[in-house]
Amino acid sequence: MSNPPNRFSIEPDGYAPRLKRIRQISRLLDNAITIPGTQVGIGLDPILGLIPVGGDVLSLIVSIYIIIESAQMGVPRATLIRMVANIIIDGLVGAIPMLGDLFDFAWKANIYNIKLLEDYLQSPGEKKKVDQLFIITLFAGLFLLAIVLIALPVILIRMLWNALTGG
Repeated sequence: MSNPPNRFSIEPDGYAPRLKRIRQISRLLDNAITIPGTQVGIGLDPILGLIPVGGDVLSLIVSIYIIIESAQMGVPRATLIRMVANIIIDGLVGAIPMLGDLFDFAWKANIYNIKLLEDYLQSPGEKKKVDQLFIITLFAGLFLLAIVLIALPVILIRMLWNALTGG
């Protein structure tokens, strides 16, 4: 039984270079190094998370790039929303000092997003033109997330300082 004409392999000619590039970026962020003797990988995301404020924002910017590429490949809105939700979870929990750093080792938002993209490319259904307004709205929300990622640690540190000093 042959595949219907609108189905194609996971790496159609036009997408192969993009897919390869964002897979490499995703691997670098989430699974660059495998811990010897385990199947557990760590990437730059949890390491960047150790840098107060800026590390989480830098990681968010790179994660946004994966979503931009996915949108340009025609990924539907529902899938893009799931991808954004993955990086929102990663960003918000990752911004919590100490807990966020531990969370970043387990939550692999970029790997999850590549899986969503690959699932779409295996069964793309009807191709749709990228909805620019929708994409702008998504990225406005992500910009607000970046602001929260900058403000949240500052607020938490201030609250902790006030609790410790009685001020």
